Amino acid sequence: MSTTTKFFTSGSPSAWDKALGLYGEVIKLKASNIKKPGGKKDLLDLDKWYQEDLPKLIQGREPKYITHEEITKLMKWKLTRGKFRPRLNEMVQENKPDLVESASKKAFKSLPNLEKAIKEMTVLRAVGPATASAILAAGAPEHAPFMADESMLPIPGLAPLKYTPVQYAQYSAEVKACITRLQKEDSTAEWTPHKVEIALWTHYMSSKLQPSLLAQLDDGEKRKASDDEDQKGAKRSKRSDTK
Repeated sequence: MSTTTKFFTSGSPSAWDKALGLYGEVIKLKASNIKKPGGKKDLLDLDKWYQEDLPKLIQGREPKYITHEEITKLMKWKLTRGKFRPRLNEMVQENKPDLVESASKKAFKSLPNLEKAIKEMTVLRAVGPATASAILAAGAPEHAPFMADESMLPIPGLAPLKYTPVQYAQYSAEVKACITRLQKEDSTAEWTPHKVEIALWTHYMSSKLQPSLLAQLDDGEKRKASDDEDQKGAKRSKRSDTK
């Protein structure tokens, strides 16, 4: 079992919070590993736009939709942060602007039915379930996780990755089950599918790029285990005193 798989199946809410908080540091590490001139700045700028600006743009529209310019930029972000396939950048630009808007309106309107929403988005050229999920995650993070390789690989039963609607349904179901577990252990937790996906990506990439970062999570787990043991000891002592 990989470190991130163990984190996914049994990591505490506090460990998940810390993993989520490390995202900014880990995306910088990822950017630093890009050899292409200007690649580091490109990824950091694109990621800030995707994580902060694009959600406000989409969510500020009624009904929600994404524009041709935005989907082109989103594709560049996706390929810069993940596997680079230059042909996809060209192909996505071939979509007509009015079709991009109408398809994305139908997709967002279909939520919370993820299967239907993905189907509505994938009528566009070069937009498969993974890209469709990135659009939905930006505009409706409470419903959709982005289908990132690094977020899926640690989840038991998902490998090998296939990027199909069926696999996206399996992935999103696992993410929702994880949210249920985290909220059961900490009722104050405010997790969304998109947050879970980001935390998983961060943990997975930390394990590859700088494993020492994960010590912060481990320390928290150890303290929690120690506190739990102290509480159990106190309860045993109290029961003994009353006998």
